[in-house]
Amino acid sequence: MNGTDGTRVAVPLSFLAFDFGTRRVGVATGNTLTGSAQPLKTVASEGAARFEAIGRLIEEWQPAALVVGVPFHPDGAAHDNTLRARRFARQLHGRFKLVVHEVDERYTTTEAHAAGARDLDAASAAIILEQFLRSLR
Repeated sequence: MNGTDGTRVAVPLSFLAFDFGTRRVGVATGNTLTGSAQPLKTVASEGAARFEAIGRLIEEWQPAALVVGVPFHPDGAAHDNTLRARRFARQLHGRFKLVVHEVDERYTTTEAHAAGARDLDAASAAIILEQFLRSLR
């Protein structure tokens, strides 16, 4: 977007982020204006109900894009959950037609636990989103 003087004006973008798990998916929201994220909730990670709940959140928050945490072994190697999280990211893109960014989520649950989070999954999603927002600077 251009300002009245012709300079480029950054439009704040909002995001929803997900900490995918086989039983639960943590969800957080954040934006480029504040550069911060806040945990929202955790949704069940089974069947169509998962995507229905996520669809309601997308409708409510109107994100510009989505962010999915992708787990790796400490040495960076992929494992079964890496593949599951990437599949989840592809499913989000296919269902909701939004850009989906993947973020390395190693140690986010440990960090959320150390911070005393009550909802570890949603807090992990917020950490994932804050990592993504920092990468945009």
